[in-house]
This record gives sequence, structure tokens and C-alpha cells, in this order.
Amino acid sequence: MDTNDKNYRNPDAVLDIYDKPPLGSWFILSLQHLFSMFGSTVLVPLLVGLDPSIALFSSGVGTILHILITKRRIPAYMSSSFSFIVPSIALMKTVGFPAVAQGTIAVGAVYLIVALLVGFVGYGWIDKALPPIVVGPIVIVIGLALAGSAATDSTMNNGTYDLKFFGIAMFTLITTVFFNMYLKGFLSNIAILLGIISGYLLSVILGVVNFSKVASSPWFALPSFEIPFINYTPHTIYWGAILSFAPLAFVTMAEHLGHIMVLDELTHRNFFKDPGLHRTLAGDGTASIVAGLLGGPPITSYGENIGVMAVNKIYSVYVIIGAAVFAAVFGFVGKLSALIQTVPGPVIGGISFVLFGVIASNGLKILIDNKVDFSQKRNLMIGSVILVIGIGNAMLQIGSFQFSGIGVATIFGIALNLILPKEARSEEKE
Repeated sequence: MDTNDKNYRNPDAVLDIYDKPPLGSWFILSLQHLFSMFGSTVLVPLLVGLDPSIALFSSGVGTILHILITKRRIPAYMSSSFSFIVPSIALMKTVGFPAVAQGTIAVGAVYLIVALLVGFVGYGWIDKALPPIVVGPIVIVIGLALAGSAATDSTMNNGTYDLKFFGIAMFTLITTVFFNMYLKGFLSNIAILLGIISGYLLSVILGVVNFSKVASSPWFALPSFEIPFINYTPHTIYWGAILSFAPLAFVTMAEHLGHIMVLDELTHRNFFKDPGLHRTLAGDGTASIVAGLLGGPPITSYGENIGVMAVNKIYSVYVIIGAAVFAAVFGFVGKLSALIQTVPGPVIGGISFVLFGVIASNGLKILIDNKVDFSQKRNLMIGSVILVIGIGNAMLQIGSFQFSGIGVATIFGIALNLILPKEARSEEKE
């Protein structure tokens, strides 16, 4: 049976893409996804100087739009992208939000243009450009590229090593692994959420959590939306912002391709074929345009949520939709939003060790399942280059233009795969 057929069911899945969980477990599983992505989602606007509540709301709306555009076939969560932090901070200091908004909308427009081109050309080129020897190492890089960030969250308190932070992170990690391995049924499926709660409770006991913002936040708080012609009137076109943001769309596209590869592997589907890469790109682009119109940062797919699915094998789009609805609603509930923001760095770091590690392990699984032979020099060269450039984050930066290590590694991997011969001269039989 065609694995993209709606009647196909992944035998490895606890809940497959079209499975709808019972209401009670649905609620908890969606909350688990919300907690997993929340830290990164609100961190981006805090660094840039935007309203975190808008980012939370636009992530929920953007995710729902992406799921609708991809015909409810891809369980992907969309939220704040880190790729645009540097130009966003610069623009907020010099010009203000209208410039950031135009740049964000430009990113979405680039996605839509590329989606149209892919729609005409088709997806056949993907199999040639992205064989297992390229896909496997890229997926490993996606999992490990943020390993340093997870370690920093787990050990550093305002730039100083904190043994208490390390203890909280390791406790969060150990409890998550314990819950995943020793609990049964539904409790095993929410091991990540239980690990976060355990780490949070320990943080409260050790005095790491600060509840002052929760006490001062109102129950209902309307996000400070920045909607053109309603909250402000754009008086000019900021070409500098557009030109600094638009090229970075290709960076997040490279990461987007990697995320789709991981989801293909997890769900036993070919999303490049159905619903098609043009739809996944259009979903990303539409999400960014909506975020720009609301006052949020550019949007992209999130590895944290893919990590959750890799751990619990629950790929239901309904669970992702539930998380999106929670995110949109919590954007208006001041105390709940503030409470989630009190989850300390070491808890996020501890859980990230699991989430990012599982993604990387799936990259290894791709190589093993496809019996990639590393005794061949061609495979050794391609895999080695991708891994070191990506994990080392050998970024390309020219002025405000910054191409991430993942993006550079992806381009080098594709190029080497297309250029290198099947055998090195030393391997040729005479």
C-alpha cells in the first residue's frame, strides 16, 4: 500500500497522523508540545524587543494555517525563528518595528515564490539531491547543532557556572528517561511533560523559580498587536530591511527540508510527494506573512516538537492542532503565559538533551536502514563534511547576512553528492 494513502497506518506509531486521541489525553499531549516549544518561542521576541504574547499567538495561528495548507497531513509545529535575530535587533534599534514587519513579510513572500517554482518543476529532483548519505548526516546535524545551547542552559546562570543548574538539568533528564522507559501506556507517552514538571518542582524547591511576574500579570491581557493601518501606518518601504531578511529565507528553507526529512522517516511517509514540497513551503511562507502582519517574528518549523514525536511516536495532527490552539489562547491569558515563562533554563536544557539527541539518533537510523557503506571514500567525504560544518556551526556571514552552519552543511552535502564520482580513483579496479 502507498504509505501516503490515507488508509495506510504506520505500524510503529502509537497514534498515527489521522488518529484523534480521547479528549483527556488529547489535552495533556498537546500541553506537552506547548511546553516543549515555549522557551524558544518566547526567547526570540524577548531578545529582539517584541511582545512574547504576539509570538505565542502567531505561532498558534501559523501552525494551524500550515496544517490546513498541507491538507492536514504533516504534524509540524511552526514558531519563532532564530535565523533573523541579528538583523531584527539592528532594525529595532535604528528604524523600529515597521521595518521588521516588512522584512518578515518579505521572508514569507520568498517562500511563496519558491513554492510556486517547486509546484511547476515537481519534486523528482529531491531524490537525486538528497539520498540517504546526505539526509542522514543532515538529520544528525539538526539534532546536535543546538547541543551547545542545551549544555549552556543546563550549566550557566547569567554567564557563571552554577552547580545547582547542572543538578536540575540532570534530574530533569534522568526522570524523563525513567518515565519513558519504565512507565506504561499513556503515562509513557507524556514522559517529556512529566520530566519538565519534575524538573520544575525541583527548581521551585531549590529557589530557582521567580514568581514575581506571575503575581503582577493580569489574568487577561490583550497582546500589543502591531497591525498595519490599525496600530500604525507604514509611511515608507524599508528596502534595507527587505533585502536583509529575504535572503535568510533560504537558510530556514534548508532547515525546513531537514525537518521534513525527519518527519518522513518518523511517519514512514513521503511528504515531498504528498502533499508536496510546494505546499509545505507555502505553509511556512503564509505563517511568516501572518506573523509580520500581527507584530511577531518570522516563523519556521520547530525541531523541539519533532523531538517530542520521535520520543513518544505520537504523530497525530490533532495533537499539534491542540498545541496551536493552546498557544493562541495563552497569548491572551497573562498569568498562564507568565507562569510558563518561569520554567528555568536548566529544565529546558535537561529536556533538550533528550529531544535533540533523539533527532540525531534518527539520522543514524537512516544511515543504518539504508546500509550506507562508509568504507567508500565518497560516502566518507560527504558525511564527514556535513557533520563537522553543521555541528561546528561554520556559518557564512557577510554584513547582516548570516547563513547558518546547518544551511552551509546542507549545500555542501548536496553539491558533493552531485559532483563526486561513485568511486575514488584509488578504489577503481584496474
